[in-house]
Amino acid sequence: MVLMPFRRSRRQRFETRVQPHLGTMYRFAYRLTERREDAEDLVQDVVVKLYPKLSELETLDRPGTWLNRVLYHHFVDLSRRQAHRSLKFESEFADPENLQPWLETVPDPGFGPDEKLELDRLGTVVRSLLDALPTDHRTLLLLHDVDRWRLEDLSEVLDLPVGTLKSRLHRIRSALRRKLESSVEPSEADQRLVK
Repeated sequence: MVLMPFRRSRRQRFETRVQPHLGTMYRFAYRLTERREDAEDLVQDVVVKLYPKLSELETLDRPGTWLNRVLYHHFVDLSRRQAHRSLKFESEFADPENLQPWLETVPDPGFGPDEKLELDRLGTVVRSLLDALPTDHRTLLLLHDVDRWRLEDLSEVLDLPVGTLKSRLHRIRSALRRKLESSVEPSEADQRLVK
């Protein structure tokens, strides 16, 4: 008796190629839209749009980068279509329930109440400065510095040379540093050091 090899359905093949990348796609979509619901909708739109392109997806060596590039272009297309409606996404950094969980991953060195108060004040300033950045600058900075995307992957997804991305990141960080320095008044601890 000859056993026929198991033939996977189209849906199973598609899920096998896309499923491992859904988390990264969602995080990228969230960086672009800054809202959970919009990120979920964006990923869903892209997945539905790509289902008919399974044969193309199966030929790719690095499907994750390609999927994120499609997601980015879909986001840009949607943004352009909705520009006439002046759609503005509300930043979740402003929501007290979502106060930069990525900053909370830093271990607590056991600061006292004064130091904690100062850190909270600094966190508020940093959040407001990040929110004030243009969306594309904030997204690039967070994807690279927080989500740890490689420059090569960002280059492929955003269709920009690595050198351009490096210089943009440098300019964004420098501008953010200058604004942070001018926004933060010397604390009482700083004044004690001067005396």
